[in-house]
Amino acid sequence: MGSGTPYFIPLDEAIEISLNRRLTLQTETISIDKSFHRILSDSLSALTNDPPFDNSAMDGFAVKYNETQNPPNNFQISKTIEAGNKFDNMIKPGEAARIMTGAPIPEGADSIIPIEACEVDKDNDTVTLNQESKPHFIRRKGENFTENEILLEKGTHLTPEKISLCAAMGHNDVQVFKPLKVAIISTGDELRLPGESLEKGEIYESNTFGLSGLVSWLGHEPVRFPSVVDNLVQLRETLNSASKTCDVIITSGGVSMGDRDFVRKIMESEGNIDFWRIKVRPGSPPLFGTWKETPIFGLPGNPVSSHVVFRVLCGPWFRAQTNSTQPIETKIKVKLDQDIKTVPGFITLRRIHLFDNGHEILATTKHHQGSGNIASMALGEALTLLGPNDTGNKGDFCDALIL
Repeated sequence: MGSGTPYFIPLDEAIEISLNRRLTLQTETISIDKSFHRILSDSLSALTNDPPFDNSAMDGFAVKYNETQNPPNNFQISKTIEAGNKFDNMIKPGEAARIMTGAPIPEGADSIIPIEACEVDKDNDTVTLNQESKPHFIRRKGENFTENEILLEKGTHLTPEKISLCAAMGHNDVQVFKPLKVAIISTGDELRLPGESLEKGEIYESNTFGLSGLVSWLGHEPVRFPSVVDNLVQLRETLNSASKTCDVIITSGGVSMGDRDFVRKIMESEGNIDFWRIKVRPGSPPLFGTWKETPIFGLPGNPVSSHVVFRVLCGPWFRAQTNSTQPIETKIKVKLDQDIKTVPGFITLRRIHLFDNGHEILATTKHHQGSGNIASMALGEALTLLGPNDTGNKGDFCDALIL
């Protein structure tokens, strides 16, 4: 690592440096059936009005409003109009059309009276309306959105609700960014796969599974590599393979200051480091740079630290590649219900539980806060976002990042 490499820098500066490494993503057209968690590469406009025509908001009778004043009033039932009706319909003075929810409003009608406010005679020929009809029970053409209106911008992360909107707009296919292939590599002699027997000194490898989920959440394709033992030759071979087959590399472990932190060592001697270490707790050891021109994030090996650093450092980088702010990280304001240990000059992210006392959202820790305790992350509800100058005293307010 050169003497000019940024070292132990604030998070904002680290994000800014990482954003200098931008990738050009390709696009593709896919069915909306396959679009969950994908990112729109172009803005999307409506192909139709919604609704496409005036229709009834409920089951009842379509009538002229001025004929329903001074109830009760009797009307001749002229016809029944169902949803999907393709015929031109109209009502004459003194007539009421039985209408179903979603059915088109007949010509001459301007209001609806719900079925529960009506009495139909036994022959089903006439109906007595016991209250005035309601003009607002009609859904007007284009009241939700209009043809050619842009509703989803480039960079939109497609959630189930947005996919449903795509369909309502008339789109069967959408243009999206091709997902980045992201190599995810854990390092360490002590790692074993879940399900294997553990011997003394061994632990289950968990980081690549969680990081894969986070990559998928952001709309990209995780590629989990087998864990690498603490060996420079094997690590070099794995990084070379990852750089040839993937667009981005994320490693976990081996980036701190120890003699066996081989990711840092090999990056110092053979890679390119843009920065090393950031002022975040937990999670201060990460590095960022390139290996064979492929962007690489070297994350800490402790499970909580790897998750935290991905959320606050990797996440903004991945969003920037698609010019997107989504999926959105939800932040809320909380009041600390206990003292929270902070580190002066660092952003402190403690795992907290939340409860509402009726006036404000209170935050407290319930689990051991060690960076190796992934249970504190999995069972917590949010992360504190205590700033470099925050004290973390009971009664203080701070932002919290929802998990």
